[in-house]
Amino acid sequence: MAAITFDHATLVYPGASRPSVDALDLEIADGEFLVLVGPSGCGKSTSLRMLAGLEEVTDGTIRVGDRDVTHLPPKDRDIAMVFQVAMGRAIVRQPQVFLMDEPLSNLDAKLRVQTRTEIAALQRRLGVTTVYVTHDQVEAMTMGDRVAVLSEGVLQQVDTPRNLYDRPANVFVAGFIGSPAMNIVPVTLTEGGAQVAGHTVPLPREALSALAREGSSTATLGFRPESVEFVAEGQGIPVEVLLVEELGSDAFAYGRLAAGEAGGEDRQLVLRADPRRPPMKGEVVHVGIRPGEAHLFSAETGLRVAEPQG
Repeated sequence: MAAITFDHATLVYPGASRPSVDALDLEIADGEFLVLVGPSGCGKSTSLRMLAGLEEVTDGTIRVGDRDVTHLPPKDRDIAMVFQVAMGRAIVRQPQVFLMDEPLSNLDAKLRVQTRTEIAALQRRLGVTTVYVTHDQVEAMTMGDRVAVLSEGVLQQVDTPRNLYDRPANVFVAGFIGSPAMNIVPVTLTEGGAQVAGHTVPLPREALSALAREGSSTATLGFRPESVEFVAEGQGIPVEVLLVEELGSDAFAYGRLAAGEAGGEDRQLVLRADPRRPPMKGEVVHVGIRPGEAHLFSAETGLRVAEPQG
């Protein structure tokens, strides 16, 4: 077993206008199960292939343990690639590192859930450092000791699944991690908080002060579907319900900011509701964000402004 280090590892394909992987800095501990996740074209599989020696590193270095493997051929890296759940052959080799590139992509939903559990349990039993690539953020969150989120070749954040969920570093991570996704709403700032469809959402004074120092009068507000509570008319954000998904143990109402709010018709919101008493399609409901569960991001940079209020 061995630790892995990406030190400003960069790959630029000939003729490309931007790097496919841009100055990746990432430390993976000995025995860790790390998941690389992101949308198509984010650089996750390319990063894995750079580690395997299947892509030439343009700049920076990659180390496995104390060895610089940046320019070593694949056969000399003591690494095993795993495709489509072909685990047995890789295990027999007893490599220092397992690399898994979307190994569950061809399985049906039920078998995917079963197999990902078996892979995670096996990795913990063997203790072999593992780098796992997937586009499925649910798979990433359930399997990884830590998860590294990439977008357009740039590492956005690496942390435990819990911390990614609770404290996303920017708007991209906030919108990518979580199912259903976090609600993201552009807001106008007031002295007491953020204006959303005529309702003021209280925000921490420190966050408002930080934005004021930037000269910002607007921001991006995020809140998760499960972070809302249904309140009386006039006490929360008005949302027109367009669709209700009843899933047995859960219910999710999909809607938009009620008519009259500029841009509201284009801003879809998802609200977790009581599965025994879900709202009706066409109904206007009012919701408040629970204390400590609002997230605020700079409208200019997209970066997190402060910890959740509370």
